[in-house]
Amino acid sequence: MKTSIVGYPRIGKDRELKFAIEKYFKGDITQDKLIEISKELRKEHWQLQKESKIEFIPSNDFSLYDNILDTAVLLNVVPERYQGLDLEPLDKYFAMARGYQGKSGDVKAFAMKKWFNTNYHYLVPEIDKETKIKLVGRKIFDEYNEAKELNIETKPVLIGPFTFLKLARYKGDNSIEDYIEDISIAYLEILKELSKLGTEWIQFDEPILVTDLDQEDIRIFKRIYSNILKEKSDIKILLQTYFGDIRNCYKDIINLDFDGLGLDFIEGKETFKLIMKYGFPDDKILFAGVLNGKNIWRNNYKNSLKILQDIKNYTKNIVINTSCSLLHLPYSLNSESKLADKYKKHFAFAIEKLEELVEIKKIIQEKNLEESIEYKYNQNLFELRKIEYNPKVQDKINKLTEKDFVREPKFSVREEIQNKHFNLGELPTTTIGSFPQVAAVKANRTAYRAGKISEREYIDFNKERIKECIHLQEDIGLDVLVHGEFERNDMVEYFGENLEGYLFTEKAWVQSYGTRCVKPPIIWGDVSRKKPMTVDYLVYAQSQT
Repeated sequence: MKTSIVGYPRIGKDRELKFAIEKYFKGDITQDKLIEISKELRKEHWQLQKESKIEFIPSNDFSLYDNILDTAVLLNVVPERYQGLDLEPLDKYFAMARGYQGKSGDVKAFAMKKWFNTNYHYLVPEIDKETKIKLVGRKIFDEYNEAKELNIETKPVLIGPFTFLKLARYKGDNSIEDYIEDISIAYLEILKELSKLGTEWIQFDEPILVTDLDQEDIRIFKRIYSNILKEKSDIKILLQTYFGDIRNCYKDIINLDFDGLGLDFIEGKETFKLIMKYGFPDDKILFAGVLNGKNIWRNNYKNSLKILQDIKNYTKNIVINTSCSLLHLPYSLNSESKLADKYKKHFAFAIEKLEELVEIKKIIQEKNLEESIEYKYNQNLFELRKIEYNPKVQDKINKLTEKDFVREPKFSVREEIQNKHFNLGELPTTTIGSFPQVAAVKANRTAYRAGKISEREYIDFNKERIKECIHLQEDIGLDVLVHGEFERNDMVEYFGENLEGYLFTEKAWVQSYGTRCVKPPIIWGDVSRKKPMTVDYLVYAQSQT
């Protein structure tokens, strides 16, 4: 068996890409420097995967902002309002991602949506009557060539045509039906160009296939791929799915001329049942997603080996794969110097997932589990893992009754009491809560965490910002005031730090969108509130109005 991953984090082990892009936005570095940093990151990531002995290494999974946006630019899906800007191509790209206000014009960004069931967000491409889908970009080819110059063969990754069209926003009375032929031609041109470059495999990501599809959806999917597959030449096509199973279309897909099929055996609850019921074609390779690409915990080799062994009853052509891209994981545990080993050994971030893939392959080759050091160590981890229960929390839970889940008094009564007390009128105004975390606010937090200022100085600074925030809202006439939340970094991390039952990391950053990264705390045991979390700052805010 060989090993593969769907995709890899691009932000860098120390968020190098994030900081480089933000410096470019500020004008602190040139476009050439940003391109140089990006190239170095790709090189580092490819070499790391090669050294880890991953056989199917992805390219074109890297992005300066978002892969869907990259695909839109590649296919000429760029609305006129951006094309008309007197800007460099890279700056037009960022205008689509973030909007632009300046000498060259004033445009809003693409809308942003949650990427299926993850914390990542993609940019929604816009297709109108003026859109002519065609291949105009070079990114997928350039990055394949970059890797090849390093003597690394990759499988270029591209958002599939069906998913791209299904996720797009259509302006006017046009629909997905109007673009089937054009997008088929564009993808065929991509295949032909990659074939000339000597590419063996290409990966088309079609996660939309795990959603509820009707017969019309399946008809469109088959029509697109019938156009593409009949002229695919000598290049091999991997249809990659993730975030669930493809129960609505499995029978249709296995009868199409794909060379590989990537299936999710983690979130795909029906995946193995589909194989049992309908079989798996002998002329295809199954890229079996048995290693969770979203989960920070160590993989239980016993479970993965069981799935792989069961699959072997239906096909021998198996590649050990991640369930989805490792984009949704932190970069590496190697950056965690403060997390105790008794905790750390239970986690696996992106780099560690590569190691796990290779270890699973090694264990399969050894065949005798009793002699596998890796297998015995792995199983020992799961036997030793102890959940840290809090007796007080357990006691409270055990004493809960149905009455505790019913709020009293009922809403209509509460509403009447609140209206009488606050007397806000018909349409009171407010804001959601957070005011901008400007540079001075971030610098104050950094100085406090580095021990350069005292806790008192840190709090006094935040209170001064709260006072300004309250007075601003009063001046402009808002009815319900907020305190601005200057004491909070990432919302989840802030509240986690004020609760029991969490572990905290130093650099376990995960990309949310663009240059935005989050570092969620890890739930290790029973969660409970150890102290008031918002009272002090809210009491102070009230004292200012």
